[in-house]
Amino acid sequence: MVSTPTRTRGKEPRDGKSAPASGDGRPARLRGHLRGFWESLEGKSKAPNSSTYYLILGCALALTAIGIMMVLSASSVEAISEGKSPYADALKQAVFGVVGLIAMYVISRTNVNWMKKLSWWALGAVIVLLALVQVMGNTVNGNKNWIDLGGITLQPSEMAKLILCVWIAAVLARKQKLLNRWMHVIIPVVPGAGLVMGLVMLGNDLGTVIVIAAITAAGLYFAGVPGRMLAIAGAVGAVGAVLATISSANRICRITSWLGTASAQCTEQFDFDFQSTNGMYGLAQGSWTGLGLGQSRQKYNWLPEAHNDFIFAIIGEELGLVGTIVVLVLFAILGIAIFRVVVRQTDPFQRTLAGGIMVWLLGQASMNMAVVTQLLPVVGVPLPFISYGGSALIMSLCGVGVVLSLARGQLPAQQRSGFFPRLMSKTARKRT
Repeated sequence: MVSTPTRTRGKEPRDGKSAPASGDGRPARLRGHLRGFWESLEGKSKAPNSSTYYLILGCALALTAIGIMMVLSASSVEAISEGKSPYADALKQAVFGVVGLIAMYVISRTNVNWMKKLSWWALGAVIVLLALVQVMGNTVNGNKNWIDLGGITLQPSEMAKLILCVWIAAVLARKQKLLNRWMHVIIPVVPGAGLVMGLVMLGNDLGTVIVIAAITAAGLYFAGVPGRMLAIAGAVGAVGAVLATISSANRICRITSWLGTASAQCTEQFDFDFQSTNGMYGLAQGSWTGLGLGQSRQKYNWLPEAHNDFIFAIIGEELGLVGTIVVLVLFAILGIAIFRVVVRQTDPFQRTLAGGIMVWLLGQASMNMAVVTQLLPVVGVPLPFISYGGSALIMSLCGVGVVLSLARGQLPAQQRSGFFPRLMSKTARKRT
């Protein structure tokens, strides 16, 4: 007689499989925590509300205010040494900020689908302006990026960033069902973006070319181009970047200076170490809480472009690690809020447009701060909302206006009125 083996109740699963060993459930719990964190980041599980709108608006306003304040601090000494008012650059930046905020408000109150109709015309206009820059533009620190039109100085390469976001989104939205074919993925996006990058490269602005390349890649990704195509395109782009780098002594010196292997000729001719080293000196002197607002030492003509590309170093010097973390957190919150707008979009044009703007603003900010902290070679890209420059500030705020319009469109109808949706809707309900 064969005895039947006994078992303890509750020890064996009902499906007959052996129970997992102690500790085997940790990966599953970790995956569950990560999934929960990602879902909370996306905000998909919650009904759309105006919190995303407020986060985008608040971060943009805070960064713009910080920018005007730091431009005043970083540029005052150099302005005095040139015989100008210490408030000259800050006042100009404030005027640019007001113009940008007005444009942001107007765009946020419209349905951005009207941009699709003008995307080709806008691209043609910016290509003409970029070509004019090479003919009659102004050269500053080796970069030929600016053009004077009727007494107004414009930087068409900054305008090209937002216009390319719109144009790429409009083109790929029309080809939504054809994006599994190489020809429809490449034409006309790659030639159009390549023409813009080529014209910008003629002005020796490598940083802007990298940002435009990132915008193009983001447009393809958020439009739904298959991953294998993106991987091949990325490999081709990497090869092109290497060829563009080795073909220029200036770019080679940037990389060798960053690696600490610069030749004597690079040091004498370009001396990229001077700017990056003084930027690190500024961050080091700031320590935890900074020297105090307006107390920077590097701005006394030690740090070139103190109020422009390297303004993050002045923030670290005057406001310390605390100030730099505040800026990082504001950009992080802005990125998360825009990402929520992106993942909730069902329209391919709007999703690709918002994704391109997100990569543009956050990618450029990351690149600027990485350059200042010597994580990347020196490339000239401004810190969005904060660095001095009218074209850059106005176009960044216009980009935020586009995202605000998309965020506003995701709200319930009763919350869409006014610049502050929820407040206006509550006021309207009280009156009724």
